[in-house]
Amino acid sequence: MKLLALVFLLALLPAGSARGRHLPKAAISSPVFGPRQVQGVLGGSVTVQCFYPPTPVNKHDRKYWCRQQGSRCVTMVATNFVAPSYQGRVSLSDHPEAENFQIHISDLGPGDSGTFQCGLGVNGRGLSHTVTLNVTEGPDVPEAAELFYVKLRSTWTVSCGFGEHTASMRRYLCKKEKDGCRNIVNSYQEIDPDFQGRVLLTFEEPPGSFSVTMTQMDWEDTGLYYCGAGEYGNGGNSKELDVFVYEDKNFPHLKTTVTGKTGSSATFECLYDPLKKSSTRIWCKWRKQGCDKIIDNTGYVKFNYEGRVAMFENPENKTVTVVLNQLQPRDEGFYWCMSNELKEQQSSTELKVVEGEPALTGQKLVEAREGSRVDLTCSYPCQYYSYEKYWCKWNYTGCPMLPTPGQGLPGPAATCDSSTRTVVLSFDPVTREDAGWYWCGVRRNGAFGEAMAVELQVGTEGDAKHSPELLDVDSSPESGAVPPGGAYSDAEVRKGAAPDSSEESHGSNTLALVLGPLAGLILIVVTAFAIVRYRQLKRSDLVSVGSYRTNISMSDFESVRDFSASNGARESQETPMGGDEFVTTSDTPESAADTKKAKRSSKEDAELAYSSFLATSDSIAQGSAGGDGAVSPPQA
Repeated sequence: MKLLALVFLLALLPAGSARGRHLPKAAISSPVFGPRQVQGVLGGSVTVQCFYPPTPVNKHDRKYWCRQQGSRCVTMVATNFVAPSYQGRVSLSDHPEAENFQIHISDLGPGDSGTFQCGLGVNGRGLSHTVTLNVTEGPDVPEAAELFYVKLRSTWTVSCGFGEHTASMRRYLCKKEKDGCRNIVNSYQEIDPDFQGRVLLTFEEPPGSFSVTMTQMDWEDTGLYYCGAGEYGNGGNSKELDVFVYEDKNFPHLKTTVTGKTGSSATFECLYDPLKKSSTRIWCKWRKQGCDKIIDNTGYVKFNYEGRVAMFENPENKTVTVVLNQLQPRDEGFYWCMSNELKEQQSSTELKVVEGEPALTGQKLVEAREGSRVDLTCSYPCQYYSYEKYWCKWNYTGCPMLPTPGQGLPGPAATCDSSTRTVVLSFDPVTREDAGWYWCGVRRNGAFGEAMAVELQVGTEGDAKHSPELLDVDSSPESGAVPPGGAYSDAEVRKGAAPDSSEESHGSNTLALVLGPLAGLILIVVTAFAIVRYRQLKRSDLVSVGSYRTNISMSDFESVRDFSASNGARESQETPMGGDEFVTTSDTPESAADTKKAKRSSKEDAELAYSSFLATSDSIAQGSAGGDGAVSPPQA
């Protein structure tokens, strides 16, 4: 009953989970691998190559080549041994650094055909591989399959080329199956869904050549493949590839999937063994048409990833860690670690970005004034309390940790307030050189965890833009004080403490710069006009002459004033009249009598002054109104 239940549960498993569940018999029974068939010509020679895991025991163990005879396997050649009947024409050479040994057979005869085994140890251990050798008379020998001995979870790379005439043809890699050859990838960017993100086809030189790289090799990837140009089995060019996947327990097991929260970070591990100064280490994002480089160890960082990505080398465990922060949904995809050292150490990891709140929190953009004190804060939850916390300053080649050796105060210093679980990076005072990206993060046992990026912008008072109506004239120390932490609020930025970076503020400043000088110019003109007008009013009286009103200088009336003046008399005042007469009224009868007496005694002088006045007023009226005004002399 229990057996039936187990069978039923296995039947319910999804088809996709079959990958990695059943191991090929060859991978389980023997890690030794070699060719399935070898073709030879009479009188010629062949070389058989057999692979084995490079463990310390295997490197020093006995290697052999034997011929199957029923239930027995008779040794023809082994380490330090050659059968008498094969002396002089059979040899075995071991290459532990290349993880294989080779059997060379010359002067082939018809009796050399048969079934053989290449193996390690003594017969019966099971560490062997069966090979069929065929010796024929024909001059043409079929091309043998190229062998690939690939570690589990590592990367396989193969190069193929069929001449320049195939440069315009479809290039492909397919896997041999019962019903044909299953397309894995081709130059038309058609990729099997099971290989999305972990296979890449690249064109190479000379024209017509290409390579295929497949990462995260699994047990089911063992088998026969064909790379070719044109269509498989339709008269095109093709090459047989025999791939064997085995497990090396010393080979690191890397994550195939990394999950990060929106706004948080993700950490990727890359294998680079050995780490050489001349090696190239690249981290790129996989796409069907290629791998888009994001960062490498030479100082290259893609422009839209500045401040977001950093590469940390760890020679102790022969790995390189890549940290990507400020995650967004568009960052989802497959990322590759690539190197020019060992192709098998290239790897791919899928990034998934999910909704959630980052564990590390703090102000992501801090604006400060040069010479002030600035505190960059990074708060962490209880889950990171036992982790190592750090601050580092990002640059194109990495993120050096702070404080650096030999750096004393004043300057950056990291302190942690355990009561509030906050890591603080302080600058006292801050300088222009301190501007840039700073990362706060956690580590545990040398492994990088979550990280948060903070951008620090440092400006000076000269960078502030003031509009005339918002100009602060208070020169007291308090007016320019920087709030704790050195960060400016939005209101403080608008007061001129630092330039506003928003488009709206930029537009307001531009409008103020245009209208300010114009308003000032208008104010100056109006003021000048008012002054001139005031001075004219002080020196003139408003006079009505017919239908015209104008300002006449009192110098024209000096003779009239002399004529009408008398002891104790008041000045005459203007009286608006509907006619053309100029009339004066006296305040008292006495003053009127005096005036009449003065007029009679100086009649000739008065007539002369009056004539001068009429001539002047007529000239002014014509110039101001542009017409002819008729002025009638007063009646006697």
